Parts: sequence; C-alpha cells; structure tokens
Amino acid sequence: MDESPDAARAAWRDLRRLVAGPEYPPPARQAGARRWWQPYAAPVAVLVVVGLAAAGGQFLLAEFGLHLLLASLLSFAGALPVLLALARPLLAWRLAYLALWWGAATVNGEPWPWNPVQILAYLLVLGAVAARASAGTAAWAGLFTLLPVFANVQPSNAAAVPLLIAGVVVTGDQIRRRRRSQQALAVQAEVSEREQARRAVLEERARIARELHDVVAHHMSLLAVRAETAPYRLTAVDEAARAEFVALAGAARDALADLRRLLGVLRSEGQAPELAPQPDLAAVGDLVAAARRAGMDVRYLPPEPADLERPPAPVALAGYRIVQEAVANATRHAPGAVVTVQVFPGAAELALRVHNGPAPGGDARPDDARPDDGRTGDGRTGDGDDGDAPADGHGVAGMRERAVLLGGEFSAGPTAQGGFSVAAMLPYGDDGGAGGDRRPGAAAGAEAGTP
Repeated sequence: MDESPDAARAAWRDLRRLVAGPEYPPPARQAGARRWWQPYAAPVAVLVVVGLAAAGGQFLLAEFGLHLLLASLLSFAGALPVLLALARPLLAWRLAYLALWWGAATVNGEPWPWNPVQILAYLLVLGAVAARASAGTAAWAGLFTLLPVFANVQPSNAAAVPLLIAGVVVTGDQIRRRRRSQQALAVQAEVSEREQARRAVLEERARIARELHDVVAHHMSLLAVRAETAPYRLTAVDEAARAEFVALAGAARDALADLRRLLGVLRSEGQAPELAPQPDLAAVGDLVAAARRAGMDVRYLPPEPADLERPPAPVALAGYRIVQEAVANATRHAPGAVVTVQVFPGAAELALRVHNGPAPGGDARPDDARPDDGRTGDGRTGDGDDGDAPADGHGVAGMRERAVLLGGEFSAGPTAQGGFSVAAMLPYGDDGGAGGDRRPGAAAGAEAGTP
C-alpha cells in the first residue's frame, strides 16, 4: 500500500536532481602509479573535441546553409559539453540538452535537424550521466531526450531512437553497478586483510601467553613449595625464620594468582624476538631434578640419549612444555603425591605421560589461604576445561593447544585411584621417520611405577 507513494517521491527526487540538483561525486581513484598517458589525456581530448566541433560546423554550412557564426556556435555548443561529462555530468547533460532544442529550432523542417558530431556528443554525455547518476535520474534523462526527437523528427525516421537511448542508458547503468561492485569488493578485501592480520596477532599473543604461563608458573610453583616445606625439611629453624618462609610462600602463591589474572592482558602485548635456545627432551632430566630438590617425589627413567634426539625441535619443545606444566600442576594440586614422568621417543612420534597419585590427606589448607585456581581436594588439577572445576587456569588448555597444533592427541583427567594423568602423542610430521609403534595409549595404559 505504501510502495506507490514512496516510488513517486523517489521519482520526483530523481527528477529534481537531474534538472537542478547537485552533481554526483567523482568515483574514487584506485591507489597506484599514474599511467604514462594520463598527463596527456586532457589536452588530447580538447583537441579532438574542437576538431570534431569544427567538422560539425562545416556539415551545418554545407548541408543546411547556415551562417558561419551561427553554424560555429551551434556546433561548439553541441560538442563542448563532452569535456564536462567526466567532472560534472549533470551540468554537461543540461547544456547538451539545451543544445538539442536550439539545433532543432535553428534547422527547422529538416528530416534530422542535428549534425552527426552533436548526436555523438550527446550520446556520450547521456552515457556519462547513466554511469554516475542513479538509475532513476538516468531514466529521466533518457525520457527527456525523446521529447526533442519526437517533436522535430518524423515518427518513421525516429522509430529506432528509443532503442538507441535505452541501450545507452542501460550500458551506463551497468558500468555504474560494476564500479560499485568493484569498490565493495575492494573494501571487503581490505576488511578481510585487516581481520587476517588481527587474527594472526591474536594467535601470536595466545602463544606468548602460553609460553609465559609454562615458564613462570612452573618456577613460581616450585618456589612456593620449597618455601612451604622448608621449616619441615631444615632443622633448627626458629619461629622468625618459619614466619619468613610462610610469608615467602604466601607471596609466591599471590604472584601465581596475579599471573593467571594478567594472562588475558599479556595476550594483547607484543613479542620480542626469541633468541635464547629452547629446551628439548634432554632438559626433562633437569626439570625432574629441580622438582626433587623442591621436595617432590618424582620418578623418571630417561630414555637412551639417541632416542632423545629423534624428535624434531618443535616436537621436542612441545613435549618438554607439556611435561613441565604437568609436573607444575602436580606440585600445586597434589603436594606430597608420587609423580611419575614417562617419555617414549618413537620412530615417528613422541608419546608422553605424567601421572600423580592422590595427595596425602587431600588439600588441607583453608579456603582463604589458597588462590582460586580450580584446585580440588583429590589431586586433580581442574586447570583446564575438563568439566569438573572452574576453567580459570591455562595449563591444561595450553598443553592441549600444543598437541593440537602439531596434529597430535592429548588427554587429561582423574584416575580411578584418585590421582591425575596427562598423556599426549606428538607426531614428527615430515621430519620424523616411519614405523613408529608407540601411541598415547601405550604411555597412558600402564600405571606409573617406574622408580
């Protein structure tokens, strides 16, 4: 019901724009170097139009016998609007349209009262309007063009003119639509490039956050455990020293809590170039030794040195980080439990398993003395998204991401005995050999018990 009034208002708006409205803005220029011919385009166009106008004047003199001055004015009035068509198409059309009526009034009674140059110039101006203006404005320009034609030309001579005008208008409109589509595609391509760059930055920030958590949280956990257990491991510790150790342990725990809260902020920071050597599987022995010095009961039987050199550098680094985070989780969430580390460097894949038993007596600390890290009382980490603890940590999620990025498999969860087990399988990809026979199940299937 309301479409007719809206269509009428739109048609009236297009008509006013054609007759006395503002110009349409020029199309946006694409960035890039200028063509070699662009500095010469305007002078050459002026010379061509002036030459054609002079030829049109000669046609008026020869065919219609007009005075030289009148023929010159009429020919230049019909041809010069072409020079304005690109910059100001509406003004060019208004001038060319007035020239049509002037030419018809001057050469009255002829079968076709316009010279060929004026007809060609007007069609070019009409095409420029259709290529820049809206479809409604171009349609009005085409309809107005038919008025002087049917008013001054016999119907038999003007029968094909509507088809010609319609062809020019439709062609110009298609050019306009194609230009708008190209501009929209260019904008979308730019948006896609920015989104891809943003996604790459976010992925890099996530990697930095994982590295920070794996490195800092591990050492801070060991520091907290050593400070907490020092009064029981060291003899002749007075009350002042005991209080100092307790304060150090509390500060370390607070630092861990702040670290987890700030990981989201650190994901938005940049990264300095990584120049230091990255650890590999050979560093797992040092990791176990440091955990033992902190009072943990860690059992690890290292593979042969030749086997440790099998995994390529990315796989070895990911395996070390997974073991590091799993040992740190066992330190935080199951203090006093036996931890077993198993590493199986196969011919085509690296299998890992870190298992801890239940903590003796569970987590006996009061709630107000432990950070909100998803710790449970049965030795489970609750650090990731495994379903039974708040997912405010980053350890299990980071380990899983490392395995997935290498095309491997990862599993983490509580055991039937009340402990927690982390297992991963990391394939070597194109850098490894063939014929590996170990799978994560091989590492995860057997209960830890290697001394």
